[in-house]
Amino acid sequence: MSNAVAQLGSLQSMRPAITADLMAQTGLDECWLTELVHRFYIKVRADAVLGPIFAERIVDWEPHLERMVAFWSSVALMTGRYHGAPVPKHVSLPVTWSHFERWLTLFRETAIETCSPAGAAHVIERAERIARSLNMAVEGAQSASDTAPNLR
Repeated sequence: MSNAVAQLGSLQSMRPAITADLMAQTGLDECWLTELVHRFYIKVRADAVLGPIFAERIVDWEPHLERMVAFWSSVALMTGRYHGAPVPKHVSLPVTWSHFERWLTLFRETAIETCSPAGAAHVIERAERIARSLNMAVEGAQSASDTAPNLR
């Protein structure tokens, strides 16, 4: 067995303990994360800046919300529930850092309203990291498309 496979198996066997520890430290659980995600996307959908971007791309909200709960479960509690690739889904969006800032503002508000102080700090720190990462990916894709040579 390769070292990478052994490490993955070790992480998977440790995952329940890691999740339990994070839950104890933050006060977060699946119910809190579900509430956070649902309240957050109510705000996003009503937002004048972000609402139209989401409305153009999401028709059936229930599967999206389920995916986002799984995503935040994986991000906040290390549950491994989310199996997807967020970067490819975001790089073609017509967004700039100001959109990510607006997303963060709404997310911070919702986390503070929904979670314990420790839980809010935990998910906000992760949201800020995610926003920076996605913004860098979007900027990279936009600059790559701006500089691509015309081969015609």
